[in-house]
Amino acid sequence: MTLAVACAFTLASCAELERQGQLFAPVPPSPTKLVSSKAENRASVQHKELLAQFGGEYQAPAAERYLNEILAKLAQASETPGQTAYKVTILNTPVVNAFALPSGNLYVTRGLLALASDASEAAAVMAHEIAHVTLRHSALRAEKERAAALISQAASVIQSRQKGEEERSKQRLSIASFSRQQELDADETGVRVIARAGYDPYGASRFLTALGRSSELRAALYGKRKDSAGFDIMSTHPSTPERVARAIGIARQIGAPGIGSRDRAGYLAAINGVAFGDDPMEGFVRDRKFTHPRLRFAFIAPEGFLLENSSEAVFGVRQADNEALRLDTVRAPQSGSLEAYVASGWVDGLLPSSVKKIDVNGLRAITAVARAGEWNFRLAVIQSGDYLYRLIFAAKALTEEAEKEFGESIASFRALTPEEAREAHGLKISVATAGIGDSAESLAARMTTPNRPLEYFRLLNGLEENEPIVTGERYKIVTE
Repeated sequence: MTLAVACAFTLASCAELERQGQLFAPVPPSPTKLVSSKAENRASVQHKELLAQFGGEYQAPAAERYLNEILAKLAQASETPGQTAYKVTILNTPVVNAFALPSGNLYVTRGLLALASDASEAAAVMAHEIAHVTLRHSALRAEKERAAALISQAASVIQSRQKGEEERSKQRLSIASFSRQQELDADETGVRVIARAGYDPYGASRFLTALGRSSELRAALYGKRKDSAGFDIMSTHPSTPERVARAIGIARQIGAPGIGSRDRAGYLAAINGVAFGDDPMEGFVRDRKFTHPRLRFAFIAPEGFLLENSSEAVFGVRQADNEALRLDTVRAPQSGSLEAYVASGWVDGLLPSSVKKIDVNGLRAITAVARAGEWNFRLAVIQSGDYLYRLIFAAKALTEEAEKEFGESIASFRALTPEEAREAHGLKISVATAGIGDSAESLAARMTTPNRPLEYFRLLNGLEENEPIVTGERYKIVTE
């Protein structure tokens, strides 16, 4: 969680409290072999932007070497062999995504490494991203971005500044994704390239299928609010049944299933030990508890809440989808009281008579109630050092039971001791070999995940619901 950034807390028809995230600037057109100084500077800026948006670079030498070996094979098999030498950077985020820049920088997240099941799936993703570059899709998108900027400038002059900002936001969102045809074209090129490089061409359709299953599982756990997480591959490269069917059709033109290398064993060996889920120093979830070792605090959500950390905040929902919570932070104002901050307008519908000063485990705090439409909000602003921690609970009805549960959760917020912060550790991908009598259930029982370990085990290993475990086969599990 990038706690210095505050974003909107939304649930169903709840009003937005603050801002929306910005999208990346478009990448430049494909370069020639001789890259100009201007292009180098632009590539450097884009590299820094990507690192900043996706948690920085993740150091995994074995995985990086393995992916670069795949890239070398893809380069020789590409539509323009030898034109651009690509090099991989692994991004330190559980979000599933990948990008390729014309400069030769290719990015994959560690979340994507966890989801891919073998070398052919990883190769398919990277070949797809390179295809967007070789087909000049980013350049075409940049032209649309420039046109959008002209439209928004006109809107800001003719209408109000606020309206102009709304137009800019709409235009950014409307062209953030590649078009349907561009996705299909990149799929086709990517499948043919990985086949020429010696990989299983069906890897593309398998990974697209895994993407769809991942999205369905997240939606089942967290509901529609997950759409606001931002920068996930499903928002820019949606996995549709049409894309899966098209990828299978292209692979069938090349050959029957079973051709090409999958190298599952080599891939699993390369990603063994790679971090899974949240970066522990940026906060992590264990069941209902959220811990942030770097900022040294922890809190426990009410019973029945599912928590997820994001770059914006910690979000939580009940499975019934009629209650939610959000925790984020802002720097404390240099002047003014907590009461003044709560009344400063950062939340709509505040009931002034509800504002109350409290003590939360030795920390100064304010609680209050706000109402917006059909939703009621129980707020707590807790000061710890230079930060204000804003804990917001939303419910359609603030019953006596809900008030009690929210109050207990607020009271659970506490500072960590230095020893607790040092002892915090995250999760990682481990590789387990199935023994005689093992099943998906027995291997999933060894998993450490916040929710639904069996479903995550099947997802991470590309297994259908009733697909049996093969004795002696290696499988990904998540461990501490």
